[in-house]
Formats: sequence, C-alpha cells, structure tokens
Amino acid sequence: MRERTLVILKPTAIENRIVGKIIEPIEDKGLKIVGAKMLWIDRDLAEKHYAEHRAKPFFEKLIEHITSKPVMLLAVEGENAIAAMRQLAGATDPLEAEAGSIRGRFGIGITENVIHASDSRDSARREIELFFKPEELYTY
Repeated sequence: MRERTLVILKPTAIENRIVGKIIEPIEDKGLKIVGAKMLWIDRDLAEKHYAEHRAKPFFEKLIEHITSKPVMLLAVEGENAIAAMRQLAGATDPLEAEAGSIRGRFGIGITENVIHASDSRDSARREIELFFKPEELYTY
C-alpha cells in the first residue's frame, strides 16, 4: 500500500552532521522524499506535534529538545512507508534498537533521539499537515 509518513531529523542529527547518513538508508529502501525543509520548531508547534505525550513525565524534555535547534522535516512516500520508516528508525530507546537501525547507529537517548517517524496512518496524516502545506509536497 502506497502511503506517506513524516520523518523529523532532530537537533542532534543536525548538530552531529549526520543528515546524509540518515537519508541514505531511507532512499536505499526505495522510499521517496516528497517534501523536505529545515525549520526551527517553536514551542506551540512542538506541543501540537507531541500532544499525545502531554501527561507523560518526559513531555517537557521532548519539547525542550525539539525546540533547541533546527530540525530537518521530511515527507516520505512509498509502499508501506510508515512501517518501513519505523523499521529503519529502530526502537525508540537507542539501547534497545537494532545495531544497524538509525537509532541503533546514532541514538544518544530516548528524549534526545536523532529521528522521529510517524507511528500510524492517522499520525502521519496529522503530522504532515502540521509541518507541510499541500503545495510543498511533490507528487511522482
């Protein structure tokens, strides 16, 4: 099934200059980048993005990290793109992620993670709409 998902290369990825190393396996997997931009996310937008985590103890750390420096936003499209990106990203905790996954290779910690990938169709649709206008997305 052809679908789209949102990927965020978080401040740690930008700061450590590993954007290309993260994008390469995405493209190698056959997924297509249909939208890309760099953005410094403000607190309001970050809170909307992480709304489902508001009551959790790590919420504030998530907000602090994602608003600390610019991020790279990617809209990614392909067959089973959501599951494929989740597999590429690896487990949320880098210590539990497979060694070859993005988080396994580059992850530092759970809240200061290097990548976000939407976890469902509903999340992907909502998150893409938060960060991209329809005219900013390319159609192959």
